[in-house]
Amino acid sequence: MLHFVYGCSSGFGKAITLKLLSDGHSVCGFSRSFPHLVNKGFTHYTCDVTDESLLNETLSNAVKSHGIPDGIVLNAGGPATGTASETHPADYRDAYDLVFDWKIRVVHYLLPLFKQRQSGRIVFIESQSLKQPIPNLVLSNSMRLAVAGFAKTLASEVARLGIQVNIIAPGSHNTPAIERVINAKCDSSEKKRATIKREMEESIPAARFGEPEELAALVAWLLSAESSFMTGQTISHDGGNVRHIFG
Repeated sequence: MLHFVYGCSSGFGKAITLKLLSDGHSVCGFSRSFPHLVNKGFTHYTCDVTDESLLNETLSNAVKSHGIPDGIVLNAGGPATGTASETHPADYRDAYDLVFDWKIRVVHYLLPLFKQRQSGRIVFIESQSLKQPIPNLVLSNSMRLAVAGFAKTLASEVARLGIQVNIIAPGSHNTPAIERVINAKCDSSEKKRATIKREMEESIPAARFGEPEELAALVAWLLSAESSFMTGQTISHDGGNVRHIFG
């Protein structure tokens, strides 16, 4: 099987790419920097997802060279930290480009191909902020809800065509993204970095951060035939950190 993975150079994207390759799949990976993965079946495309022309060019080239993917993983870094009262309106436009706009463009490019083939799997990697707002992350709290609205609507429209659309809502994992959150907490606190990290881990019912490889295994399942009855879902992967009944 062939899968397209965005943000493949680090964090969740790299872990997902390595998992798919280890399972024997082919992967076209997209990222701004080269991931230094020397694996059979892997092709890298240098792409800044906020650059519309480059996004379209690399996606078109990947399809022309490798064919229609069986699944796509839409993953990229999150927007800047900040509170609602401190964040400037212009920041929301930047967050829109990074969190929402490019994902819709990729889906709309591939959707006619998926419809023609009557199959396709789309996985969005978002955040637990879809289910529970995260303090000091108003841009993520706001923009990722737009992704969820789009994905849920699309899932209902295309399920009869053999196309699945799902979202993973990660909590805190040992990735570069959590390092940015810890750094922001350090800037606003006199506590030591190790103390802040320990307190964050202890606030999670599982008492630890997740590993990106654990999330990658879930993504691999959503891209597999075994998940064919799963669509339109936002799945938490957070060690129990979302506290409401339907977390």
